[in-house]
Amino acid sequence: MCGVEVRGAAPGTRETDLLAPGTLVEQVHAVLLTGGSGFGLDAAGGVMRWLEERGRGFAVGPVRVPIVPAAVLFDLWIGDPRIRPDAAAGLAACAGASEAPPEQGNVGAGAGATVGKLFGIERAMKGGFGTAAITAAGVTVAALVAVNAVGDVIDPSTGEPLAGARTKDGRHLLGSLRALERGELPAPTPAGSATTIGVIATDAVLTKAQANRLASLAHNGIARCVNPITMADGDTLFALATGTSGHPASMTVLGALAAEAVSRAVLSAIHHASGVPGVPAARDLV
Repeated sequence: MCGVEVRGAAPGTRETDLLAPGTLVEQVHAVLLTGGSGFGLDAAGGVMRWLEERGRGFAVGPVRVPIVPAAVLFDLWIGDPRIRPDAAAGLAACAGASEAPPEQGNVGAGAGATVGKLFGIERAMKGGFGTAAITAAGVTVAALVAVNAVGDVIDPSTGEPLAGARTKDGRHLLGSLRALERGELPAPTPAGSATTIGVIATDAVLTKAQANRLASLAHNGIARCVNPITMADGDTLFALATGTSGHPASMTVLGALAAEAVSRAVLSAIHHASGVPGVPAARDLV
């Protein structure tokens, strides 16, 4: 069972409308998180091919059509912008999938992710891919998030930025919100130049409507850690429910766990990120 909440003002998505309660399709066969801006959505074709070859999909007449909702982030600031995920990359991702703990940092949709672009890309820092999981009340809620925000990433326990816009000399954190409060004006930010995307997965039993609500509640985790969130962000979160625990968990409990898991995954992405030329990671600054 899958739901989605597209909250950002500049999203790049595929197959999200069919996740609304009341639409025909009840289940999905994969979810794709990808970089490469709109070009990266081509990777969904490779995921569909992998599933079709294994007889998985929504039965329509003589064929089965795999349902693969997807979300993309803009990461073409980093490296060669002509290199982006395609159908072959989607196929390879499926072939390489395993039950081992996912890699974090500069991998997958987080490979080219950046944060702190409010005062110009030249003062940004490295984002990345992060994961976290919490088990309580007989269910597990996990989050996988590619952190690619215009604003800073904040540690909720201290209110201080961990990564974000740097000072003009590039050596220290500026503190974007404080800079705005001082009257400093941000750089022009092209629409769609960022976006944090992710998946919340649980083994609880959920209806389609509940899955959509869980995706909505999980956005609270981004709000705790990213400040400011801007019109150039296209934040999108999916919620997946396998039902394997057999427990129809309380939405109050699941919503709280989902937001916390997303928050922890965002912080984990920053802690695991590695700097690239011209774009330092949190570990590179004092």
